[in-house]
Amino acid sequence: MELSVKWNGDMAFSGVAPSGHEIKMDAAAEVGGQNTGPRPTELLLNAVAGCTGIDIISILKKMRIEVTGFQMDVKGERADDHPKKFTHIHVHYALEGDLPEEKVVRAIKLSKDTYCSVSHSLSAELTVSYSINGMKGEQTL
Repeated sequence: MELSVKWNGDMAFSGVAPSGHEIKMDAAAEVGGQNTGPRPTELLLNAVAGCTGIDIISILKKMRIEVTGFQMDVKGERADDHPKKFTHIHVHYALEGDLPEEKVVRAIKLSKDTYCSVSHSLSAELTVSYSINGMKGEQTL
């Protein structure tokens, strides 16, 4: 995969993904940016959620399980010292629908342990939890 990212002045950058979508990034005003786009670290956490979310939906569809609602809440903890990398990322999956818990757990584990290339590209520890129809999951993942 290859792409180009262009500097747009101050702390703003934009790139075009191989899929053709433009991605804008910027820094906060207090560090010289104009706040015209998300921070790269914000995009990284979104990428973890998007990657694992796509995996889980794909796996559940293959199991012929219909999800009616799905939200992920992501918390990232960063080191205090530079490069201030993410040291721990927690994803909570909140799914809705007539979902057998054991199949949801299997889909989450497959994404976490095998498929999500974004989270596997990071050195941060990844932990997960889940709820189905508002009920906290019973299993430890």
